Amino acid sequence: MSEHFWETRKLDELSTDEWESLCDGCARCCLLKLEDEDTGELHFTNVSCHLLDIKACRCRDYPHRLERVPDCLQVRDMSLEQYGWLPESCAYRRLAEGRGLADWHPLISGDANSVREAGISIAGFAVNEENVHPQQLELHIIELTKC
Repeated sequence: MSEHFWETRKLDELSTDEWESLCDGCARCCLLKLEDEDTGELHFTNVSCHLLDIKACRCRDYPHRLERVPDCLQVRDMSLEQYGWLPESCAYRRLAEGRGLADWHPLISGDANSVREAGISIAGFAVNEENVHPQQLELHIIELTKC
């Protein structure tokens, strides 16, 4: 990979390895979301997908996630308008919006743990959806740190 490839090319021009390296491993995209039917406003919850290993912030079945979880976000196939479904801290959304990578992003900091140290990772507060009744999701709405 070329150094700072994200500054010289558009998202749709990236190789698979470059694309995957942009994921900071925060797992915020794996949190369940609720959309207000009247306003269209999106609300994140502290409830994660059942496939997420919360401690590691990694999908337990990444290669097959789309078959197992039909609502899983396939970010590479999303249109720029759909990036609103991603947290504001997400590298893909930040780059699409022209904001660049955050200073805590591993590609900038050189440290994979910088995401946790910055308080961006969901590892410290998420609960697995298997432990939450679907009718209780509204009780789990949270405000994510903006970046």
